[in-house]
Amino acid sequence: MSFQFLHTMIRVKDLEASLDFYTRHLGMHVLRRTDYPDGRFTLAFVGYGPEQSNTVIELTHNWDQQDAYSIGTGFGHLALGVPDIYATCDGLRKDGVKITREPGPMKHGTTVIAFIEDPDGYKIELIEKK
Repeated sequence: MSFQFLHTMIRVKDLEASLDFYTRHLGMHVLRRTDYPDGRFTLAFVGYGPEQSNTVIELTHNWDQQDAYSIGTGFGHLALGVPDIYATCDGLRKDGVKITREPGPMKHGTTVIAFIEDPDGYKIELIEKK
């Protein structure tokens, strides 16, 4: 049997703000979006390519959610490879994206990383891949 990593699901308070963040700032595409009126929620899948061959993010928006979600202590972060981390962070900063760790070598290593946050406070690690 062959397994495939399909998606990671995160709950988002403002779906439109999250879609804007992941598509405009991170270059992902909305792959599909479905409203479930009886359950009062929407599922939107974003990613860099078709779900059949790429891991994607499932954004779950519960229509009646009034308060921000608690991220919790178990979730770590999503990770994306970028070709030029310094230019990427400069562009994201200019667009108002919150950078929580400036680009630089990771502690005890040489890999160049940075961290940003999406509108709900989920951490996204950027890893320079030249």
